Amino acid sequence: MIASIVLIAGGCGGGGGSSGACGSSSGGQPSAVKGHQPVTLCLWTGFNEPEFGYLNNTIKAFERKYPWIHVNTVPGKDDTAVLNALHSGTAPDVASITTPDDGVEFCSTNSFVDLKSYIDKDHIDLRSLVPAGALAYTAFADPHSQCLLPMLSDAYGLVYNTALFNRAGISSPPKTYSELFADAKKLTQLNSDGSIKVAGFLPLATGDYELANVVNGVQEGAQWYDSTGKCLLGKDPRFASMLEFYKSMTDWFGFDKLNRFFASNGGENTEFSPSNLFERGKLAMAADGEWRGAFIRHDHAKVQGAAAPYPVPDSSPGRYGVGQTGGSVLGVPRSTPNPAAAWLLVKYLALDPQGERIFADQIGNVPTVFADLHDPVLTRDPNFRTYIHIFFNPLSRYKQITKLGFGDTSLYDRFVDTYLAGKVSDLRGGLDSVATQIDQQLRLGQ
Repeated sequence: MIASIVLIAGGCGGGGGSSGACGSSSGGQPSAVKGHQPVTLCLWTGFNEPEFGYLNNTIKAFERKYPWIHVNTVPGKDDTAVLNALHSGTAPDVASITTPDDGVEFCSTNSFVDLKSYIDKDHIDLRSLVPAGALAYTAFADPHSQCLLPMLSDAYGLVYNTALFNRAGISSPPKTYSELFADAKKLTQLNSDGSIKVAGFLPLATGDYELANVVNGVQEGAQWYDSTGKCLLGKDPRFASMLEFYKSMTDWFGFDKLNRFFASNGGENTEFSPSNLFERGKLAMAADGEWRGAFIRHDHAKVQGAAAPYPVPDSSPGRYGVGQTGGSVLGVPRSTPNPAAAWLLVKYLALDPQGERIFADQIGNVPTVFADLHDPVLTRDPNFRTYIHIFFNPLSRYKQITKLGFGDTSLYDRFVDTYLAGKVSDLRGGLDSVATQIDQQLRLGQ
């Protein structure tokens, strides 16, 4: 899971770290090695404990491989902190960007080093190492540049309560939308006053934990933009069909009833806590990521959970197994005085199977290199294995990213909420309007 981020005080000068004051040390000081001068790098990350400790364990392995390089690390640095550091001239040598949508701001402004020359010099064929879906959210307007690389990822699937499934006589997880709806009806339990006791599913889109990542259209193969960069929300009929499906589910439950159920059980704030509805047995099925298994174990939840790919439209059964993916990305701020050493750190964390495996095994995220597809530590858990296969499915991807960053999804999400609440009379016209707003904002940003 992308770690929750807390901005903390602290910084380091460009090149960060020759003073060693950038952040916590992961090991000893660098050693002089024949042909290499000692270098100290500064790495900023959005991770906090315990993920920060896992990262430092991985850094120690990097320092053993490159003993002339020492890395000081700073936790809790969100993307805004990195952007502010770039503007103030206090950027680190290497920065982890926590959300792919923000990456375009760093790349389009030429704030990060284009890694293409290093990739070519080391004779690296990225497409043979990393799935196309992960490369897509690290390369933007210029296909001939690569200013970021993926470092572990999340994959979205369906978690389901096997005990509730057995009780309802359901033998396997749903594979299509109609099966998802039918199972949700069977699994839903009501109190004597008609309120929801256990929800078979929670189709509130942007207000139900992770379903907002599903309505981006990856399950349908829907595209946000055409080849010229024009928004397709109103023209690709798969968006309207998808939203009509979730509206039918919402109407069956009752929009107000769903909201009362969700709010009375803690709402969004419970997603990453022991009060999570699924972990408490109050939600039978949910869109969720590979991290849920680790949370269930950490929270000592008694739920009997399993994972499967998220269902697909009935019209596209062959897409079953696909899912949205996306995770942290790494880059080298242009101000670093140590670009070559910084590249070695990025390459180790993003492309080296050993580095990816060490970190993934501890943090429980999906590795982003093909070589770790069969990592025995991760794949021994059949549920986690499901997410690995979702991630490496050739049709899995993140939504298309533009220079608006989160601007397009913010407009879309607000519209989806309004539509599911029953306040939109013309779905296709509304989607056209959102697309027009997005196109206008893109033109203003030119």
